[in-house]
This record gives sequence, structure tokens and C-alpha cells, in this order.
Amino acid sequence: MEKPCRGFWCECWTEDLTDGMQWPALWASFDAYSAPQADRWVAIALRTISPALDPDASDEVWAWLHDGRAETRRALLRLEPGTMTVTHVTTRITWTIRPVAFLPTVHRQDVQLPPCA
Repeated sequence: MEKPCRGFWCECWTEDLTDGMQWPALWASFDAYSAPQADRWVAIALRTISPALDPDASDEVWAWLHDGRAETRRALLRLEPGTMTVTHVTTRITWTIRPVAFLPTVHRQDVQLPPCA
């Protein structure tokens, strides 16, 4: 059996700020196997949506891309989580990156598994 592999679990959540009764919604997730891969996933998403954001939110995005991204990468290299949040009109969008250990899965062909597996 393989050993657990270190990596980063990345998520993108949105939240409607006008509806206090609604839970945040998970829009995307990504398993990254290095700090550069994790922060690159967030950076690509931010570059993609920045033209559609209001001017203040777009400015926040580009500030993170130019300054905050480096700090996020340093935190990830120290195995600390990173977060980037931007608010567009009434929607809060949050990207999170957390260090994790990915557990290997069992191959079904070679092993007799119990019925609950």
C-alpha cells in the first residue's frame, strides 16, 4: 500500500450577502500536490473572473495577484492555510487552500473487500 501524500485542498465558495438564511455554496474544489499548483489554481480563477467584477472587487483581485499571492505562497510553504476573499456587489467569493494528507485508495482488483466497501 502506498503512503499518504502531502498536498493542498482548494475550494471556492460563494455567499449571497442579501440572504442571511442561505448557506454558502461550494462552486469548485481542486486537489493540488504542491504550493505553486494550489496558488496557481486560485490565480487562474481570479484572472478569469476579474473582467466581470465591479471596479473595487477587480482592484482587490489584482492587489492579491501582485502582492497577496506571494504571502499566500509563503504561508503554504510553511504548511499554513491561505484564503482570498473578494466581494462583488452582493456576492462574497472565497477561495481557501488547506494543507492535507491525501490517503491512498485500495485497488479493488487485488484485494477481497468487505461488503460495506
